[in-house]
Amino acid sequence: MPLSVQSRTSVESLPEPDATAAAHSDAVRVHIAAAIDEAGGIISFADYMTQALYAPGLGYYSAGAAKLGAAGDFVTAPEISTLFGRCIARQCEEVLATLAGGAILELGAGSGRLAVDVLGELASRECLPECYYILEVSADLRERQQRLIAEQLPQLVDRVQWLEQLPAEPLQGIVLANEVLDALPVECVQLDDTAHVELGVTHDDGVFRWQSRSPGAQLHAALARLLVELPETPAPPYRTEINTGLEDWLRAVAGVLDRGVMLFIDYGYPRAEYYHPQRNAGSLICHYRHRAHEDPFLYPGLQDISASVDFTRLAEAAQACDLEVAGFTSQAHFLLGCGLDNMLAAAADQSQQDYWRLTGEVKRLTLPGEMGERFKAMALVRDYDGPLAGFRLQDFRHRL
Repeated sequence: MPLSVQSRTSVESLPEPDATAAAHSDAVRVHIAAAIDEAGGIISFADYMTQALYAPGLGYYSAGAAKLGAAGDFVTAPEISTLFGRCIARQCEEVLATLAGGAILELGAGSGRLAVDVLGELASRECLPECYYILEVSADLRERQQRLIAEQLPQLVDRVQWLEQLPAEPLQGIVLANEVLDALPVECVQLDDTAHVELGVTHDDGVFRWQSRSPGAQLHAALARLLVELPETPAPPYRTEINTGLEDWLRAVAGVLDRGVMLFIDYGYPRAEYYHPQRNAGSLICHYRHRAHEDPFLYPGLQDISASVDFTRLAEAAQACDLEVAGFTSQAHFLLGCGLDNMLAAAADQSQQDYWRLTGEVKRLTLPGEMGERFKAMALVRDYDGPLAGFRLQDFRHRL
């Protein structure tokens, strides 16, 4: 969840889009309604989420509106502080040194801020990767990333390569994914007294609404397995989400890694916490103009839609893809393990204003009430048994 959002907002208090944005949202609504009609009157929520976020030229991440930072809808860790990217760079340095070189592949680079900070820190430490790949499906975001890197790291532009699909050849090095998993489409389910149902999406003259139906074979199997594994069965009525496509997605991404480390940082929980009986409304959340709310059908194409990550499911998917889970910890412990406290101490000789600004940024990244505990870091490795500094202070794999 973005740090600029402190609590969920009622839909009635959200600002209205201007005429241009409203027209775009109407176009997205028409596009999704047509897909529902073509499917016979109902689609899965995962299909709805895919269209709302990624439909070419229409979806939230495919169209040109500002998404990150003060002018957008949310703020991510790289926009909060350059210290975040510098810590990531220290972890990359350790891996690249162990591998005696390699490349970095960043998935969904957002504004490009993380790439700038990682490359800048690695350059200062004389440990640049052979190539820094950025997989970006949004043409708009790709242009923003290219502009930022050209402005701030002109000497390294030739080292960065943008991709619209995964590399054709396997690489050695690091795959980075900061706040990527939460945007993967999820299925929604509801546990009632008499049945377990899938919550699909239908529409009435372009107005979207939930529609229950019997789960398909894949979702039914995933739900049945989940209920068996939970230490305590949630009491109905209970709504939640399941990412049934995570293993296939990870298998595709992992296929590009010949040797090295995949580093995921995102908000989420181990399974027992994700599906805790008290989390009976699920974790689905939308972000619009730095406000959080729970209506995924409001302003399609203009708002972000995401769900927390089930890190236990990610670990299971990793094992199915012949990857090893080499570390799982909180964002606070990860950043401190990578030297965040030393970076702050080294800034003590700066002006008092700059030092207190950095101190505030560190608090936002690490305090439990901010991002420190809610965000987690997980390392998945293939043919790598070297050190991982970000997981040296605390390793919570036993909680998975």
